[in-house]
Amino acid sequence: MTRGTAYFTFVAMYPCPMTNPTGLPGAPATGTQFTLRRGDATAVVTSLAAGLRHYDRGGVELVEGYPLDAIAPGAAGITLAPFANRVDGGLWELEGKPQQLDITEVPRNNAIHGLLRNTGYHALESSEEHVLLEAVIHPQHGYPFLARHQVRYELGADGELRVAQTLINDSARPAPFVLGAHPYFTIGGVAPEDLAITLNAGQYLTANERMIPTGTVPVTGKFDLRSGRPVPESLMDTAFTALVTDDGVARHTLSAPDGRSVGLWHDGSVSFVHVYITDDFPGRSLAVAMEPMTGPANAFNSGEGLRWLAPGESFTMNWGIDSEGI
Repeated sequence: MTRGTAYFTFVAMYPCPMTNPTGLPGAPATGTQFTLRRGDATAVVTSLAAGLRHYDRGGVELVEGYPLDAIAPGAAGITLAPFANRVDGGLWELEGKPQQLDITEVPRNNAIHGLLRNTGYHALESSEEHVLLEAVIHPQHGYPFLARHQVRYELGADGELRVAQTLINDSARPAPFVLGAHPYFTIGGVAPEDLAITLNAGQYLTANERMIPTGTVPVTGKFDLRSGRPVPESLMDTAFTALVTDDGVARHTLSAPDGRSVGLWHDGSVSFVHVYITDDFPGRSLAVAMEPMTGPANAFNSGEGLRWLAPGESFTMNWGIDSEGI
């Protein structure tokens, strides 16, 4: 698998948020739809939350999608900044002063999935094979910093989807952050019950009833996914770390009985992968999310995986989706 610099040509996208390519009443619920094509690969990126709404190779679906008139179910495909997963009670301290984020996971009294889930990004660049989106995080209660989150999607010559998420600190003081993304994986035409998940991770994070981490332990039993486990045996909402890389790149897969697979890859900027296997995804008996993250839930309090950007600095998380046999 070669990951180099690609050069691109002009754009294939819906030109404005009010474009209505399907004849449905009103505009797409997730804003402008940027359609990327290269070879047999097609991806659709949304301006809302810089999300991935569709990705296929040769007509085989590789991520769980959703209709134009819906928002992302279960946060499917959205990007996460300036925190991923949860902050306990939405509360953390900055220089000894409490910072209260909005509670966006009401049943568990947590802040969840960052501050841009309901924000429309705008395009800085676009071509038939890539798009670069940006949104501003304005200073606010719970996060008194000015920052920009840029998300670049591109299709490589081999049809692989590459994603680079960059946070830029425009504040006059250091800003804390965790970056993440929330893709759900599938292999079109294969029942979820017939898929197996493989995760190259040596440790997982235990959590309390509110999904706040309580410790890190070696993988055992159903949490040991290194040799692959059937998806139906692996319902979980769990973060993994001690990720194993090969030449600086880690790969985790969802595989079909015929040997075909779809994979999440990432470089060393990703230290955690959160696995969410659920029987509550609309229209699916089971759905599998493998979420790359620079830090785990509640990093703003635990400090685990938390990074700080000096004024004017930036940080980039690199990840993507590839496939074998498809």
